[in-house]
This record gives sequence, C-alpha cells and structure tokens, in this order.
Amino acid sequence: MKLYQTMAGAEFGGAEAFFVRLAIALEKTDVQQKVAIRENRSRARLLRESGVDTLELPFGGRFDMRTGMNLRRSIKAFDPDVVLTWMNRATVKTPAGKGKFVKVARLGGYYDLRYYKDCDHLVGNTQDIVDYLIKQGWPSDRAHYLPNFVNSVQAKPVPRMELSTPEDAPLLLSMGRLHENKAFDVLLKALARVPNTYLWLAGEGPLRAELEGLAEELGIRPRVRFLGWRDDTAALFAASDVYICPSRHEPLGNVVLEGWAQGRPVIAADSLGPGTLIDHGESGVLCAVDDDKSMADAIKWVFSDQAFAHKLATKGWETFQRDFTEKVVVQKYLDFFEKVAKV
Repeated sequence: MKLYQTMAGAEFGGAEAFFVRLAIALEKTDVQQKVAIRENRSRARLLRESGVDTLELPFGGRFDMRTGMNLRRSIKAFDPDVVLTWMNRATVKTPAGKGKFVKVARLGGYYDLRYYKDCDHLVGNTQDIVDYLIKQGWPSDRAHYLPNFVNSVQAKPVPRMELSTPEDAPLLLSMGRLHENKAFDVLLKALARVPNTYLWLAGEGPLRAELEGLAEELGIRPRVRFLGWRDDTAALFAASDVYICPSRHEPLGNVVLEGWAQGRPVIAADSLGPGTLIDHGESGVLCAVDDDKSMADAIKWVFSDQAFAHKLATKGWETFQRDFTEKVVVQKYLDFFEKVAKV
C-alpha cells in the first residue's frame, strides 16, 4: 500500500496535531508513505525525525501556482494507491485521482462540500460529521467514520511550584486555542464561583489579552496561569486533578480523549463532540453550554467526591483503551485504505 498525504494546516491546531500523530504511526506499519505539508519548519522536522518522507510547499492562495505544479509532479512520481487530503485548501490543491489513485479527504468539521467534489471518498472523524455529509447529498457508501487517537504516554508532573501553584490546591487543566468557540470566558466565570481552585490554561490565540483582563476583572487572576502553547501536555495532565473542556463548539473533542488517556476525570460543556463521547456521570461530567453556574456546579461535584472522580477517570480510561488508542485507530485506517484501494 502506497499512501500520499497533503496537509495545508495552521501552525497549531487539533487537526494538524492528529495529522502528525497519524503520519508517524503509519510509518511504523508496512505502508509506504509520503506527505506534503504547508511550509512549517518544526512540523517538518518532527515528521522527518520519525522517518516520514516530507515535502514542504507554500499552499498559498489562488495565485500560488507553484504548489499545484509541484504536488502533481510529486504525486505522479510517487504513484500512490491512495491520496489522503486534510482541509479545504489541501484538497483543492491536490489533483483528482482519475483512476490513477483514490482521492480521500478527511474532515474534522462541517465544511462546504464544494471543495470536495472531485474526491472519491470522504472521512469524518465523528459519526455526526458523516451524517452531515450524507444529508448534504454525498453518497452514503462513500462516507466513512474513522476516529482520532491521542498519545497515552505518561510523564512526570510539572512541579506545581514552578507555576506558583500550591501543592494541595484543587487544580483544573484546560487546553486549546484562545478563541471564542472554546468558551474560556465561561470557564473563568465558573472559576470565580469555586473558591480556592486553581486553573492552568494552555494555549494561544487572539483572545489572550481579553481573557487575562477578564480574570483580573473577576478577581481570580492570582489563581489562573496562562501557559501559552505547550508541548509538555502529558506533564501538565500529571500535575493536575481534573481536565475541563468548556467549548461552545467542539465537533470531536480531542482534549476529552487526552484527558481519558492521561487518567484524569473530565468535565465538559455538552457541545456536540464531548456530548457524544461522554456518558454523563460515568466517563465524565457534562454541563450546559455557555452556562458558568452549571460549569461551576460540575467542578464542585467532581472535587467534592474523590470516589466519584476516581470512577470517572477509570471509565474514561476504559473507553479510551477500547476505542481510541493508536493501535485501534491505525488498524481502522489500514483496513479502510485496503478497502477503497481495491474498489
């Protein structure tokens, strides 16, 4: 099996991170692989250090002729069985298969299907996205659900005192782009209702200054640590007590999977992805979207009952092991590639 992947992603993001994880995982299998990515020195280095044959291209706008030309030439030379594209721009820049290869696009959201009209198959990383594709008129026999996986490697905890956090304080961890969709403003308002609890918030984005200002306004700034983008997430999980996902809009919720993989009880707003993943009161706790009181009540509930928190973490871990490990998901991808390449 020969696989070519194209990714024109941003510097940071959930889809970009999963693309890297999947490419590195596939390199451990019998698949022959080549990838083309938007120019990104750190991403290219990480892929190459793992043995992934990596081509960097601009993936620019409508006047970028170089990417399409070089991509066509590279794909022709590699002669793949399957080409897997990620996101709108990479899909548009990637040529149609026309019987020479099978063109597949992987979608992590509810995208406009006009960008995907020359694909042979579409993959959604949630069943709801697959349902959306079919409702939009995409043939059901060419729409497929393949989940994400996250790493479960454990790490030594970040020393709390390095981040001026008391050893005995209840500690929440949250991660993500500092964007309106992630609802970190709601989380800060919820934290203001839960005395003595600390929050580590890992991520960067356009709302950082606004969120820092809100923390000051709410009088909780001494209990919040804005960590920026971090690569040591396993160590952050190890130091924390509970993971919380406050998102207003979250098609999947990779961070829920990460919380489960790291053995932490998870609280999440009942947005689409987390609401589908979590069995409320069993593998996590759900609270109302955009409701800081409901979120504060969920935080108090989990921190007030150690046996309950342990049950949440245990059930989450079991769900992760059953459905979302690297081994399980990579095998699903391999089976899918073999299936569509033979059609």
